[in-house]
Amino acid sequence: MATIRNFGLIAQLRSEASSHIIRYRNGRVMQNGRGLVFWFAPETASIAEVPMDDREMTLFVKGRSQDFQTVTVQGTVGWHVVDPQRLAERVDFSIDLRTGRTHGEPIETIQARIAGIANQAVQQYLGQAPVRGLLDAGPAPLRERLQAVVAADPALTDIGVAAVTVRLTNLVPTSELDRALQTPTFEALQQKADQATFERRALAVEKERAIAENELATRTELARREKLLIAEEAENARNRATGVAEAQQVEAAAEAERIRAVEGARAEAERQRIAIYRDLPPAILLGLAAQQLAGKLEKIEHVNVTPDLLATVLGEFRKGQALVDAR
Repeated sequence: MATIRNFGLIAQLRSEASSHIIRYRNGRVMQNGRGLVFWFAPETASIAEVPMDDREMTLFVKGRSQDFQTVTVQGTVGWHVVDPQRLAERVDFSIDLRTGRTHGEPIETIQARIAGIANQAVQQYLGQAPVRGLLDAGPAPLRERLQAVVAADPALTDIGVAAVTVRLTNLVPTSELDRALQTPTFEALQQKADQATFERRALAVEKERAIAENELATRTELARREKLLIAEEAENARNRATGVAEAQQVEAAAEAERIRAVEGARAEAERQRIAIYRDLPPAILLGLAAQQLAGKLEKIEHVNVTPDLLATVLGEFRKGQALVDAR
């Protein structure tokens, strides 16, 4: 904004380098340029101040898609003045010569014209495609089209203004439509999540089944081995019993053979002894019997020898002696 100092009938204007000053007197341009400083007579002067810096305005447009769905477009449009003198002729940029402020709102007027051009271009673009196609394409195609439209529109070039940049930050449907559009995707993702959960649970069940089968197989194998062990122990026990029985049979056979040998020897000795005794005379046998009897008896209380017995014994003894002598 220009600074004006009043000194009675004259005043001084001092402007910034970003402002283009045009001073008129009687309808003719007296001074024209940026960053001017000059003296003037307020009674006969008219001054316009045109900003030359880059400006940026907010863009907010609601439109309908081809399938009658509301879509909101948000962004910014950058513009600047390219012909300040023409702009000053078409739009009122005159300032108060006491305060330096503009009488009207020329900036808002320019931005309203840009907004009207942008709104029309956005509405046309949105109406050419269904909402799904618009959302899938995103804001990039609309930004390119909008920038081409506002850059070439004669309503701006005629007043000496150029729109230089267009930025779109958002292209969205209404919240209800957004939720409705998100529902299939959400349900598909939920189905995938449910499928993943099901597969994870199925895998867990399969692992549990495999573990149970392994445990069963292990128990079965242990039972089989235990059965084999029991069978082998029984076989070993039978073998030990058979061995013991066979050993006992061998031992019994040996013992029987020994007994038979001993008894046979005894029988043979007895037979030989009987054979010896068989040929002895009765008197000798009687004497031997008496000798053995005497060896068995510890004490003899009484012995009765009759004459007949003594005569018989002596007779037998003589016979035996005679037989011995004869041999």
